[in-house]
Amino acid sequence: MHSLSSSSASLSSVPSHHPRHPPSVPLPTLRFCGLRPEALFPRPLSLYSSCSSPARRSARRLRSTVLVSASAGNGPPSKFDYDLVIIGAGVGGHGAALHAVEKGLKTAIIEGDVVGGTCVNRGCVPSKALLAVSGRMRELQSDHHLKSLGLQVAAAGYDRQGVADHANNLASKIRSNLTNSMKALGVDILTGVGTILGPQKVKYGKDNIITAKNIIIATGSVPFVPKGIEVDGKTVITSDHALKLEFVPDWIAIVGSGYIGLEFSDVYTALGSEVTFVEALDQLMPGFDPEIGKLAQRVLINPRNIDYHTGVFASKITPARDGKPVMIELIDAKTKEPKDTLEVDAALIATGRAPFTNGLGLENINVVTQRGFVPVDERMRVIDADGKLVPHVYCIGDANGKMMLAHAASAQGISVVEQVTGKDHILNHLSIPAACFTHPEISMVGLTEPQAKEKADKDGFTISVAKTSFKANTKALAENEGEGLAKMIYRPDNGEILGVHIFGLHAADLIHEASNAIALGTKIQDIKFAVHAHPTLSEVLDELFKSAKVNSPVSSPGGSRDNPTAGTARNPRGNHSPRLEKGGEPGSSSDYSRSSRFQSILLGSLSEFYILILCCIYRTLMLAKASLDNLFGRSIR
Repeated sequence: MHSLSSSSASLSSVPSHHPRHPPSVPLPTLRFCGLRPEALFPRPLSLYSSCSSPARRSARRLRSTVLVSASAGNGPPSKFDYDLVIIGAGVGGHGAALHAVEKGLKTAIIEGDVVGGTCVNRGCVPSKALLAVSGRMRELQSDHHLKSLGLQVAAAGYDRQGVADHANNLASKIRSNLTNSMKALGVDILTGVGTILGPQKVKYGKDNIITAKNIIIATGSVPFVPKGIEVDGKTVITSDHALKLEFVPDWIAIVGSGYIGLEFSDVYTALGSEVTFVEALDQLMPGFDPEIGKLAQRVLINPRNIDYHTGVFASKITPARDGKPVMIELIDAKTKEPKDTLEVDAALIATGRAPFTNGLGLENINVVTQRGFVPVDERMRVIDADGKLVPHVYCIGDANGKMMLAHAASAQGISVVEQVTGKDHILNHLSIPAACFTHPEISMVGLTEPQAKEKADKDGFTISVAKTSFKANTKALAENEGEGLAKMIYRPDNGEILGVHIFGLHAADLIHEASNAIALGTKIQDIKFAVHAHPTLSEVLDELFKSAKVNSPVSSPGGSRDNPTAGTARNPRGNHSPRLEKGGEPGSSSDYSRSSRFQSILLGSLSEFYILILCCIYRTLMLAKASLDNLFGRSIR
């Protein structure tokens, strides 16, 4: 609701868009009663001389055009081709572009390869197609699982090329969807490598130069290959090559047991390969909560055709050639002494990803990368070599290294657009979930238990841990998928959720209730009153929240305007009755506050109504004045 007091200017202070005023004067950004600016401050009647919708659209395009300039010199231009230019059309750049258009910014996105970036073409999307196949294969290959459901299925098989085509077709479809969505909304897609030439100036392709009020770097990352490893793309491969599934080796070594390595182990073992993990740290899955990691190892590693070497480096990997297999030399990660040599059919390098920031022209704005990452602050603003902020330049996604996830890049891009359109916004990275799409899945948000303990020791508070098992969930048991655990780390003194970790059926879908709670600052004592459909997997989280022991009372027992039913309790008959708390009896101060709130709403509504009348009168007068001006060919004073 917009009240008179919220306006930063009066009607009399708004410049009129009379013919004597230059057309480049921007429309005010005020909004009255939800009306568009042009409804209050009309252009000359000539712009509206046609009643056809194309004319109106043309007028709107004319008003929104950003002035083009051919700036000279190395200083910042005074006029711009675009409000926002994004270098990189991956998921992060795409999310930023769509939000920018929604905010009314004239936007261009530069892509030197193909729209969609790593996620769509060589990452999240095609890998999920392969994992969908591996999930079906596991179900069909599990005689015990099928018999428990009363099913009988003949031996399952697969067509390698058909599986590869499924992944490729999915990537093509999503890539096309992203491209079409940007074109439909008016985002200019510029082809070529983007380079920053100087303040607010970008080159793309061979010699195309454009200017922009703000620039976002969203160039993503590439597979990281350690020294001593020779990648030939056939027998020694990265995830880029593996997603093409050009062959399924009998025995493949996977270097690295993080997200990428785990997911590919799921695919290869389902398709019949033997897998050997090579992990530099002393335990597998080092990035996961230790308790979840141990359970995942018991389910995802031990029963499958997988062995592993931990605490070792692959110091040298030679591709298969001249009839010889792939050779992998292992050394101790601490002493660097030789440990073993593996001879396998193929090796997948899954040692993480490196930022793709070469050739961006960062030297032209005095920016020095840190291990390839572009340094940024909490608002994604780029920091130069002197520790100062680079005006109007931002970096999101894998290129800044804050959180190398596609959806994190998109969230960062949206946050940047909020800032450049005048609204300060800081993204809470601890509220961003992550998932590993194995079978079963692993998901997480916030801190692990060791991280939470470290923070508690530093900040002087205590933590508690709540757990619940999938074995107690009706829907999981109906699916015969009772193997799983949900775990929450929280503060018992105030109910703050510090981290949630899930291993089990559809864990990647379940985590979002917890991530949204962290993002919105919802406390356990409030969210435990949320109602979940029965029987569903979501009840795993319901039981997790209810099992937590919080010392603080319910923070909003009487509900709120936004959620008037919050704080209600079920009676034995299944109805809902208000929870009576101290001071909540009829006739108490709570009744008085509700009455006051009603009066405030009524007064606000009346104020808005009067403003609407004034707006309409003003618009009518301005249209009449413009009509008379056009009729007599001069200004009526």
